[in-house]
Amino acid sequence: MLLNIMRENNTQLHQGERERDRLPPISNHSSSGTDRGPKLPYPSLNFISNHKKEAGSPTLSSQFILPGIRHGRDLPPICPDVRQKHQHRITIDILPPEVRARFASDPVIPIRTKTAKEFQEDIERATVSGDWKHVHDFYLTTFDSFLELNAAFKKEANAPFNTIEDSGINTKFVNAVYDALLLTPPDTQRAVLKGIINSLLREWKGRRTKDDLRAYFILVQNPQCTSPATYVIYAHLLRQIAALAEADHNFLMHWFKKLSQKRFKQLVERLHFFISTRLFPAKPEELPPMAKCYWWIPSATKVLSLLNAANSISCTPIMPFVDFYNLTLDHTDFMEDYHTWQTHGNSTRFTFCQFPFILSTVVKKAIIQKDSEQQMISMARQSLVDKVSRRQRVDMSLLFLNIKVRRLQLVSDSLDELARNRADLKKKLKVTFVGEAGLDMGGLTKEWFLLLIRQIFHTDYGMFTFFNDSHCHWFSSWKCDNYSEFRLVGALMGLAVYNSITLDIRFPPCVYKKLLTPPVVPCDPDTPVGMATLTLDDLQQVMPDLAHGLAELLSYEGNVEEDFCTTFQVSQEELGVIKSYNLKPGGDKIPVTNQNRKEYVQLYVDFLLNKSIYRQFAAFFYGFHSVCASDALLLLRPEEVEILVCGSPNLDMSSLQKAAQYEGYSKTDPTIRAFWDVVLAFPLELQKKLLHFSTGSDRVPVGGMADLNFKISKIDASTDWLPISHTCFNQICLPTYKNKKELKQKLTIAISNAEGFGLE
Repeated sequence: MLLNIMRENNTQLHQGERERDRLPPISNHSSSGTDRGPKLPYPSLNFISNHKKEAGSPTLSSQFILPGIRHGRDLPPICPDVRQKHQHRITIDILPPEVRARFASDPVIPIRTKTAKEFQEDIERATVSGDWKHVHDFYLTTFDSFLELNAAFKKEANAPFNTIEDSGINTKFVNAVYDALLLTPPDTQRAVLKGIINSLLREWKGRRTKDDLRAYFILVQNPQCTSPATYVIYAHLLRQIAALAEADHNFLMHWFKKLSQKRFKQLVERLHFFISTRLFPAKPEELPPMAKCYWWIPSATKVLSLLNAANSISCTPIMPFVDFYNLTLDHTDFMEDYHTWQTHGNSTRFTFCQFPFILSTVVKKAIIQKDSEQQMISMARQSLVDKVSRRQRVDMSLLFLNIKVRRLQLVSDSLDELARNRADLKKKLKVTFVGEAGLDMGGLTKEWFLLLIRQIFHTDYGMFTFFNDSHCHWFSSWKCDNYSEFRLVGALMGLAVYNSITLDIRFPPCVYKKLLTPPVVPCDPDTPVGMATLTLDDLQQVMPDLAHGLAELLSYEGNVEEDFCTTFQVSQEELGVIKSYNLKPGGDKIPVTNQNRKEYVQLYVDFLLNKSIYRQFAAFFYGFHSVCASDALLLLRPEEVEILVCGSPNLDMSSLQKAAQYEGYSKTDPTIRAFWDVVLAFPLELQKKLLHFSTGSDRVPVGGMADLNFKISKIDASTDWLPISHTCFNQICLPTYKNKKELKQKLTIAISNAEGFGLE
């Protein structure tokens, strides 16, 4: 029965749209004050830039000006003789009050006095008696129009409430009505749906009013929209919300952030389910053909972007950003979407890449990898073409970025090799350790990254400072003439992302904000890079004690100038020498007062995190982007860059056990059971060593343990042998040890002494 109702509703909606297209132009005669005439046809959506009025399009006032009248307040002549006699028009200002016509304005909202408590009592009585007529009439009236929605749920019917901070909606009452709706009889639920259809089909003249926005805000929370049977109605609601002007979206965005976490999350989940169901319907016959509703997914994604923006501007995010990922998109042709986005950019052609918040880190990593592979192939092909065109002998090694280093001169050799092969950084990386017979199938590359990062970030090396309080590294502020080693670190990070290697680098989150400021290298070399807008919260993640002191300065209730005796000058140690810097011109002579302390703190934060390390970070920035320059970086959040570079530090060995593959063993063999008993009982440090021993890295990649393709193989060798690993293939080889004690002893020795490569 409900399905038939929905098909009828669908027909009504589409008929309404066809009727709208046949409507005559706006009449020359004004409507009465409460009537609404036809509005402009539904605009095409621009899903990248916010909806803006095109130049020359009619404004609010111009839509109400009658033809041939210069001013909206002028009236047409009463008769031909009047104009001839007076030589001017009679305006409303000179008419007697009793004959002045009322101008079209926002309609007066009827007064409704029902409260949430009274409604709850009605529901309780209906539940006990079985007589739902009173409740049915309430729903029938309330959802019949936008006016009635405002009448029922607005705190004060005809008050403006034109602020972004207060929607003017009694959210407690809205929640009560919606919580009870799904418990009402089917005819009441159908009445609500028909009322929504009538509301959406009504034609409106001029821009949306704030009361219209309130109606949309209420309707989008309807729990009935969870059912695919209601998706035709839901889609039209989303379409109208998506087509609103930028200013209206701004209001909705701020109203959304005021919702409770539970209601906010329900809205997000409802939109995700709508998108997923439209992409992969369980029962395709329940939905219109995709060709007829191609606008469903763009509309839903646009509305979801408003919720994502609301989450971002909230002081504390309402929900984690990963909850905005739609994992269904992992199973779509996202590379085609990416290439369409690259081709058409921020045009009216919809792609999910225009809304990167909806794409999971797994998808973004795959896009970066495939984009990297294509660039690698392109670079290799160009090298071959150059060789052939010059009739030179083709050496297959030119297809790779070949790095040859000595362990004892690791940093200097790596720096020289990367500088020498700067044009080949986008080729596939292969590493050779001088004097070692290992062949690089991936394992030597991982070893090179690990040892190089460990040496560069050692405190004795002096490039980075480690803060024990925050457990992170920060750029040393010493000045020199050559910052090539910082460029090397940036290139290493880029190569790691490019070659899908995870690194154990402990940078604070603000480093990744700076790395994406801007996300692509500017054409003008004089344009500053890495100068992100950072706050005291960012400093807290690097130097928590200093951030705490500055926070106390901001909240100090006494006389700051007299009690702190501070000026706009700061001092810091550089290679054992204390140097002073003015935060602004003449800063050493400007005292910090109660009035200017906020400026002092902001300048101090900017100095520490941006200006004092500018040249170091600029070299690091250009090193990273020299390798990793890609449109795909535009899709990433700073947190996602960190995950791509560093992976996850959270080891879950039980997940690794579930995903493990076996060769020569089965998961029920005594050796395998003993292996997992030992590994699961290891302390975290030994678990990390095991992961490094078998994969070349102690970090968990994007996608979790399952993406490691971890394998345990059987080798026919004496039990005196230690376990062997093939880090290129994430494989560990175990002899058939006699018991758990022997296995634990041999495994511990092997994973604790795992550096260097050789061939059997």
